[in-house]
Amino acid sequence: MDNNLAIFYLSVLVGLLTFAVVSVFRQIFKTRKIESSLSRLRNKLSKDKGTTQEYYELASIYSEKKLYSQAIALFQKALKAAEEEGEENSAPIYNGLGYAYFAQEQYDLAIRQYKEAVKIKPDYVTALNNLGHAYERKKLTTQALQSYEEALKFQPNNTTAKRRAESLRRLVSA
Repeated sequence: MDNNLAIFYLSVLVGLLTFAVVSVFRQIFKTRKIESSLSRLRNKLSKDKGTTQEYYELASIYSEKKLYSQAIALFQKALKAAEEEGEENSAPIYNGLGYAYFAQEQYDLAIRQYKEAVKIKPDYVTALNNLGHAYERKKLTTQALQSYEEALKFQPNNTTAKRRAESLRRLVSA
């Protein structure tokens, strides 16, 4: 009996350690991949003019690292490159730029960028959710609710929009 209990505890311990080791290695590989992309893009863009995609990728990495002022500058370069290249779908760039402004609590600028993304791609649910969130931060409940409801038109199972819209409906009706 005692032997079985010891084997059970040992098995649980080995399982937990295996899980921890796998998680750590996954995080290490993910970080290395991001850092190598960061290094490669930074080196390339410091020497040459980049493409829309390269500026966007580097801006996204900076945004993930919470280096928002650098991300904003690169998103703006991506927009300029998209204009020069005739890139038609710059909605993700506007959304990323809006996110960087939002993170710096510059909600009016974020709203402007999210609206631009939605103007380019009206069914861009992520931008609609982000727009609703920015409106909420500005205490513009009615506009926020409209954004979430618009997102739900395109993606009825959107949990974020559902949850926030329900909450805002209660606020508006109260």
